[in-house]
Amino acid sequence: MIPSFLISAPTSGAGKTTLARGLMALYTAQGYRVQPYKCGPDYIDTKFHTAVCGRPSINLDTFMATPQHVRELFDRYAGDADVRLVEGMMGLFDGYDRDRGSSAEIARVLDIPVVLVVDARSAAYSMAPLLMGFIHFRPDVRIAGVIFNRVGSERHRAMLRQVCDDLRVACLGCLPKRAELEQGSRYLGLDFSQQPETQLLVELLEQHVQWQHLLELS
Repeated sequence: MIPSFLISAPTSGAGKTTLARGLMALYTAQGYRVQPYKCGPDYIDTKFHTAVCGRPSINLDTFMATPQHVRELFDRYAGDADVRLVEGMMGLFDGYDRDRGSSAEIARVLDIPVVLVVDARSAAYSMAPLLMGFIHFRPDVRIAGVIFNRVGSERHRAMLRQVCDDLRVACLGCLPKRAELEQGSRYLGLDFSQQPETQLLVELLEQHVQWQHLLELS
């Protein structure tokens, strides 16, 4: 089975695009053949996926396509891939009608685990009730672990890990807050006219994220 997982977040702006692109670059640099996907009809992020992975990024959208067609696309384009990495859209459960068409629905359709990217810059143990809600809201959506973004200090990191320990969910990493990794927002997506240094992002992910363990999630 090809290791496969979906990167999502509680809300837009948490850093899932940065994390997804960075992991694609990291795995590619490690010699893995990464097949990228994007939830929804997004045509911007897919271009950056393609540039990083060297193979076309495929849209997975249950608004304009049937679940069966989405599954066929997911398998057809994997080909000789070593890893399948899906970037979600908006918040995990945000769809056109409640959670219909959402990243969560894509995860259910494909039967793959979700890695939740959480912006932790303004909270510590208050993350516990937030994460509990996402973990237990839909039993048919498996939250395999959490990556905290914009972590301020070692003390902050320790408090966030305690949250995961108490909730019995895997803490897959704590990415430190770095100004170089911030992206400005613009209409229809993030502004990548000035991309952060990809090598820096890859190095930070190597140091602070359990990227090898991610391959064992499915």
